[in-house]
Amino acid sequence: MTAVEQKALQDLLLARIRDVPDYPKPGVLFKDITPLLADPAAFGALTEALAELCVRHGATKVVGLEARGFILAAPAALRAGLGFVPVRKAGKLPGATLAQAYDLEYGTAEIEVHAEDLEPGDRVMVIDDVLATGGTAEASLELIRRAGAGVAGLAVLMELGFLPGRERVTPALGDAPLEALITV
Repeated sequence: MTAVEQKALQDLLLARIRDVPDYPKPGVLFKDITPLLADPAAFGALTEALAELCVRHGATKVVGLEARGFILAAPAALRAGLGFVPVRKAGKLPGATLAQAYDLEYGTAEIEVHAEDLEPGDRVMVIDDVLATGGTAEASLELIRRAGAGVAGLAVLMELGFLPGRERVTPALGDAPLEALITV
């Protein structure tokens, strides 16, 4: 993608993301992507860009992080001709799972993946909507490696540059790239 094409994509995506003040609590400016998803041209351009990143970085599977990451990752995986693997909150997947706990600001959380969905030799692109503090993304990278797969990269629609997500996930990525389509 040329610099001009990248700028046009960023402008299109930003124009379809709505700011919602004081949600989910006072003082927070929530970035609502539902207008983007409702616009087939914008959603299609986003899907194409994410699929291109998967192909460029040699992914063999795509992981989507619950819940909005599912919405972005599944069509990107399909467009790239790759399998889609959901990473869910603990207790949401039937059967044998691998789990990874991670720290939150006030407590812990846990994510899971079906044990058989990732295999040695897989190169996995993780896709999510927003990179904020990086806890879920970091945990997903650890989970992928524990399953025996490699990390092709982490791609997000939007990085909140004023939060420490990039600093948190960079060590977990190793040599794999972090691709943010837009940074706010």
